[in-house]
Amino acid sequence: MSGSIIERHLPHGGRTLAEREGDHDPEKNEDHRRNLYRASPPDSASFKDRIAHFTWPWFATTMSTGALAVVLGQTPNKFDGLQTIGKIFFILDLVLFGLFNVAMALRAYWFPRRFLASLHHPVEGLFFGSYWVSVSLLLNCMQAYGVPSTGPWLIKAINVLFWIYCAIVLVVAIGQYYVLFQEERLRITDAVPAWIFPIYPLLVIGPMAGTMVPSQPHHSALPMWIGAVMLQGLAWIVALMMYAMYMQRLMTSSLPAPSTRPGMYVSVGPAGYTAAGLVSLGVQAPNILNTNAFTQNSIPDGDIVRVVGTMSGIFIILFAFWFFCISTVAVVAGVRRMTFTLNWWAVSRFRHTRNILLLTHIQFVFPNAGMTLAAIQVGSALSSPAINGICSALTILLVIMWLITAVAHIRALWGGKIMWPGKDEDKDMQNLGWGKFSA
Repeated sequence: MSGSIIERHLPHGGRTLAEREGDHDPEKNEDHRRNLYRASPPDSASFKDRIAHFTWPWFATTMSTGALAVVLGQTPNKFDGLQTIGKIFFILDLVLFGLFNVAMALRAYWFPRRFLASLHHPVEGLFFGSYWVSVSLLLNCMQAYGVPSTGPWLIKAINVLFWIYCAIVLVVAIGQYYVLFQEERLRITDAVPAWIFPIYPLLVIGPMAGTMVPSQPHHSALPMWIGAVMLQGLAWIVALMMYAMYMQRLMTSSLPAPSTRPGMYVSVGPAGYTAAGLVSLGVQAPNILNTNAFTQNSIPDGDIVRVVGTMSGIFIILFAFWFFCISTVAVVAGVRRMTFTLNWWAVSRFRHTRNILLLTHIQFVFPNAGMTLAAIQVGSALSSPAINGICSALTILLVIMWLITAVAHIRALWGGKIMWPGKDEDKDMQNLGWGKFSA
């Protein structure tokens, strides 16, 4: 009691010089300013206020829906109606992608400052890649479901769109990693597979090109094949570097917290999509490459590349399965503590504290679709009924998980758990407030 009375009568409230100098600490002042915009979420919100929080992770929904449509179009052991089911998912993906673009356009129109901030925000900005992965999967579906039902005009259009996509996502990958290198100081003990995500739009180019190349004329197919090999190689090498940091974290620190362990599934995707791309591009090599494109041997170079591509894919695919098993065990151990976020579809959720990205990810559909596509390609290349049967089982599991995630998504949206002031990835945007106060 006496101490508090004395402090009230001493200059500066009885605080020491070091404590008073803390008032001028820029880091403390920055934390104080950030906390001013972390108000408690309101009990009600208008449509306009909720649109303010339509964030880029929503495109994980279209990303996973498109991936499932691609898997359904390529899965073995087909039955009558399977193609129709795949087309339904493709059309649903198109509708959702259109609606999400409208919602994002409304956000940009009503809340331009928040929209522009989202593109370089250290949290939400990383999800910009999910938009472009969704575009890639739509192009893949156009090839699988559209080309057989249309004329040659779509084949030419897909070729043009392929190169436009490649140019854009290469710029996106460079720009996003530059922002991370320049603005963030991440610790190795916080390393997670989602650090790969800015390169993900490039990781799906190989499987996409493997689907498109067979319908292209030779003068277009060869450049597409070469470009896909180069860009897939770039993405895989970057992913390997991120894998190394993630493994160092696991060996020197620990598994992620139970609520964040599903994010480990991100590590399945890069190996899965790369294996699928290598096998599919390798299978197409004999039809693309000239007999003596690289050597003067009697064996056609395309056949050599086919063997190399198939063996490379087989070499990598078990790496994806290994991470799948580890991730599954970790997820099962903490499943009781999970609640829905947009991340169930495919991507990671970040919470920003000072200069650290703390990740909470719940990812079930999109990365595992990559492993399934790789298994489909390997089964086809080896003409293996056993592998084809496994692929059919994996496809069924993906459909079930998609349905579970869709129901959880709708319930969370209806209950105000997502797309709500103070509850999304943009909740710590400084000096922007939320809803109608963010414009």
